[in-house]
Amino acid sequence: MKRANRLWWFGGIAIAVIALLTLIAAPNTSYITNGSTYNRAPDGYGAWYAYMQKQGVKIERWQKPVEEIKTKNPITLLRVNNQLTPPELGFDEEKWLKQGNTLVILGVRGAATAAEFSTLQNSPVGDVKIETSRRYQGKEPNLELGDLFGGIIWSEKIGNGFAIFSTTPYLAANAYQDYPNNFKYLAQLVSKNPQIFVDEYSHGYRDKSITESQGDRNWLEYLAKTPLKPLLLQAGVLLLVLIWAQNRRFGAPANLETPAIDNNTAYIQALAGVLEKAQCSEFIVNIVGKEEQLQLQQSLGLGKTPLEHQTLVDNWVQQTKLSPTQLQQLLSHPSPHRLSDKQLLVWLDKWQKIRDRAPS
Repeated sequence: MKRANRLWWFGGIAIAVIALLTLIAAPNTSYITNGSTYNRAPDGYGAWYAYMQKQGVKIERWQKPVEEIKTKNPITLLRVNNQLTPPELGFDEEKWLKQGNTLVILGVRGAATAAEFSTLQNSPVGDVKIETSRRYQGKEPNLELGDLFGGIIWSEKIGNGFAIFSTTPYLAANAYQDYPNNFKYLAQLVSKNPQIFVDEYSHGYRDKSITESQGDRNWLEYLAKTPLKPLLLQAGVLLLVLIWAQNRRFGAPANLETPAIDNNTAYIQALAGVLEKAQCSEFIVNIVGKEEQLQLQQSLGLGKTPLEHQTLVDNWVQQTKLSPTQLQQLLSHPSPHRLSDKQLLVWLDKWQKIRDRAPS
């Protein structure tokens, strides 16, 4: 009787856990309309689409796959990704571009850099507001917009056509209506051809003919498109509960190994704790500053012997072509000089930026 009650308890727990995991792991489709011209939220493009219509531009929404665009003259297709994707093209897209068409993709994955998140970038139509620290740092592209950290918007020639990529999907989103240059700049990007299409197919909008053709799929196609992650999680939880209910294990219990103690790490951590409590930031500035100077000298090919500050600054400017101001400030930092935790972090961040820009 007790065993039956126990199994009932375990069964109830299993059902509750499976229901909870189903809610957590269910596919989230709320983001799919991000970047859609039908979307009036801050991340939508409804305002920009209306702006283009007021300009008398020949623009329309496209609700079919890109390969189904059939026109006599080259056209431009704008796609605003609802999630960041790699800057790559499919076979059908490349074939379509080689015919002389242009594809503009906003929201591709770039490397996270030390660039400020919010910047004003100079463009042919004036300053454009960009809010991302991601930059393209691959092979040299035809740079449309960028800074010393890398490309923000760039183009690649594909046959007779062009592919234009942007690391930000919000270049002319509804949230940027107070920045008219953003709207003008995107309008300039898509105006390589007289006819412009906006991809709404990727946002879940389907032309009636596409909906009808997809309605005839069989049950195998349905299963092939069913998300497996929730099913696997449910099966895994149910298996673990059944094993637990039968009091079985996957094997003999393994003895935990005592982790080896790294004396150097323990000493450094202890010293750091003492310095923090004593507020001895001047010691850190002195020791770390000297080490950073030596590291910078080596990256500039100047050896390990400490040099005069002006000599180091002159070589830095000669090799990097950058302003000497920040390096001069770091090298001339008064010592001893007590810094707050925030000031110390700012000081370390400045050295990090100098190190990132040094020749490798």
